[in-house]
Amino acid sequence: MSNAIALDAPHPVRDDRIESIGAGALIAIAGALQFSIAAAQILLTITVTCWLGLLFVRRERFAAPTFFWPLAVYAGATLVSAVFSFDPRTSLIDCKQLVLFLLVPLTYRLVTAERASKLMTVVITCAAISAAFGVIQYGILHYDQLQQRPQGTLGHYMTYSGLLMIVIGVALARVLFGSGGRMWAALVIPALAVAVALTLTRGAWVGVCVAAALIFALKDFRLFAVLPIVAAIFFAVAPGLVMQRFNSIFDKKDPSSMDRVAMLHVGERMIQARPLTGVGPNMVQPLYAEYRGPDAVNKINPHLHNNLLQIAAERGLPALAIWLWFIVALVRDLWRRFRSGGNQFYAAAALATVLALLTGGLFEYNFGDSEVLMLFLIISTLPSAAERIGSVKAQG
Repeated sequence: MSNAIALDAPHPVRDDRIESIGAGALIAIAGALQFSIAAAQILLTITVTCWLGLLFVRRERFAAPTFFWPLAVYAGATLVSAVFSFDPRTSLIDCKQLVLFLLVPLTYRLVTAERASKLMTVVITCAAISAAFGVIQYGILHYDQLQQRPQGTLGHYMTYSGLLMIVIGVALARVLFGSGGRMWAALVIPALAVAVALTLTRGAWVGVCVAAALIFALKDFRLFAVLPIVAAIFFAVAPGLVMQRFNSIFDKKDPSSMDRVAMLHVGERMIQARPLTGVGPNMVQPLYAEYRGPDAVNKINPHLHNNLLQIAAERGLPALAIWLWFIVALVRDLWRRFRSGGNQFYAAAALATVLALLTGGLFEYNFGDSEVLMLFLIISTLPSAAERIGSVKAQG
């Protein structure tokens, strides 16, 4: 009788091993995605397998923070849009990216406060290595022009700059709110800032500035006194190409700025034509010529370089409303956790991450960039994950 009971009961050693493997793979994802999306996806497969194993072996219920449910509804709206797309097959294939949303329940289940600290250290350290590689690309390998910019080991400089943008906010939050690893984060920030500057990506620059401003405001408004010093250093040491790119922000005749205005008009026409379901995921590029106006600089663009516009044009206005619901729910959750006075580092880092994504997303469709999206979802979930594990242990 006792043997039968032992066979039916979960094996604690085996369960712990599954959880450790899953948590380790998740932490590795946060580092690997800064070098290789393929490696990150392999690690994601391992993490999902371990997570499902825990749900089955321990008979656990599915658990996720409250802001996950608007994201799940958004995934449903995306599938509806794909069904009514101009090319349903192409759109449904593109929907495979929705699997990345599982990073929210994965992080929520597998990350403890101790693991969250390790994960942040991994993120910052990997970003430091990636930043060093980007600086080498610029200074030695001649990635020093608009047509060839530093991109680390990633496929595009926009992805590279988007990740650096997020990690700068994380590192700054650790310096001002963290209880450990502050010195390392402080040492890394200058390298990250130089690397993102050399990408010549103006949207990421703005995102970094806004994220830093939020961190300063959350900590102490007197920190804004350092901004003139930072600006003076920037103008004194920035290479000529970086300064030209900076000045182009205020140039209304800059070709890329003009083309972004043209993309607004293209998006408006797509929304007017299909306001409820959009033209379909991954259909902006194939249909771009049909909606292009005479003001367009480029004949074809892969996307509309704006999160709000891209989502509305691809998936319809209802999907955009649901996405905004997700963002509001996420910010409210993070703000509540920050105000609660617990571990403010994770909440501050997550708030900076959200604001950086939203700001950079005014100039780039970064919510559709897999690497950026993955890091965004992981960091945004850390505050609720760390508190959940703590509350579960307290109740036990």
